[in-house]
Amino acid sequence: MKKRVFLVVSLLFLMAVLTGCMEYDQAITAESEGFWNEYIVYPLSWLIVKMAELLGGSFGLSIIVVTLIIRLAILPLMIKQTKSSKAMQVIQPEMKKLQEKHSSKDQKTQQKLQQETMALFQEHGVNPLAGCFPLIVQMPILIGFYHAISRTREIAQHNFLWFDLGSPDPYYALPIIAGITTFIQQKMTPTVGDPAQAKIMLIMPVMFTFMFLSFPSGLVLYWLVTNVLSIGQQYYINKHSF
Repeated sequence: MKKRVFLVVSLLFLMAVLTGCMEYDQAITAESEGFWNEYIVYPLSWLIVKMAELLGGSFGLSIIVVTLIIRLAILPLMIKQTKSSKAMQVIQPEMKKLQEKHSSKDQKTQQKLQQETMALFQEHGVNPLAGCFPLIVQMPILIGFYHAISRTREIAQHNFLWFDLGSPDPYYALPIIAGITTFIQQKMTPTVGDPAQAKIMLIMPVMFTFMFLSFPSGLVLYWLVTNVLSIGQQYYINKHSF
């Protein structure tokens, strides 16, 4: 679990670094070069612009629809994550027995514990890192949205509801709501009762809220819509047998 916590923290740090780098002040166009621009930022920018044209010029609605499309695309991955999380809950009693059996802190005992734990995972078809996969997938998309919204002049110059899509929310309402929905979404997601993971789950909504205070509102809108869709999806999964 320590590796999982380290991975989550590393991804958050990478996001914070990348959002301040990579040609932030250069407009994104079809002529922009580089793998990141050509295959992530520009396709997202193009999709948002084209969707806005179909929606009467509303870039806010476009971001919402594009977010829905992305969520549908990664839905199989989210279902796999939920199955793995539930499987982890099922084998928790057996994992505790292994930990009690190999309670000694010497290296050989701990190696034996790791071997038997991995064998238990394989027996039940559990991937302990499955819960990180959606975050790994969403991070490039989130950073790509940041650049697409900030570097696409058509998006940055439009507003939606009370905020400008290319600027931070002046009333801080959107980041706070996004942080609250992040917390709700995490509370609804099955966990394995790991204390370190629980701390990360509490810290992440706070971290995202403070980060979003200075982010373009269009990006925060994407994250907020993602959370709302995740909450609805998790509610359905929790009510039905998967």
